[in-house]
Amino acid sequence: MKKLLFICAAVLLLITPALAGDYLGQLTVNPYEPGSVSNPYGEHGSSYAPDGINNPVSPYGNPYSPDSVSNPYATNPPRLYDSDGNYHGTLSSDPYDPDSVSNPYGEYGSPYAPDSINNPYGAGNPYNPDSPWNPYGQGMTIIGGEE
Repeated sequence: MKKLLFICAAVLLLITPALAGDYLGQLTVNPYEPGSVSNPYGEHGSSYAPDGINNPVSPYGNPYSPDSVSNPYATNPPRLYDSDGNYHGTLSSDPYDPDSVSNPYGEYGSPYAPDSINNPYGAGNPYNPDSPWNPYGQGMTIIGGEE
C-alpha cells in the first residue's frame, strides 16, 4: 500500500509542474463538457469570462496581448495538454511558430504529425476522448501563463 501511494505521489509531482499556470478550460467541441470553451454560457466559454480565450479584452483573448490565442505574434500563448499530461503544442494563430497548432508544417499543427490536433488519425482522432474534435469527449486542457 505504501509503495502504491509513493508511486501516485511521484506521478503527481511529474505532471503538476507541466500544468502550472492558469487553467483556461477544455478545448473541445463538446458544449456540455464542464469547462468547455465551446459553451458560450459556461465559465470558460463565455465571452465575458475574465480569463477566457473567447473574451476579446482578457489577456488570453485580446488580439494585442502577448498571451493571447488570437495574436499571431504572441510570445507566450496558452499550451495544450491531454489527460495524461502530454504536451500538444500552443494554442496560437501564428502559422510560423514551430509549436503552434496553426503551423501546417510543425509537429503540433501538421495534419500528418501524431501529436497534432489536426491529424484525424493521431491526437485529433474524433473517437479519442482527448481529441478536441470528439463531440462527446473531454478535449484537451488549456493552460495559460508562465511555463
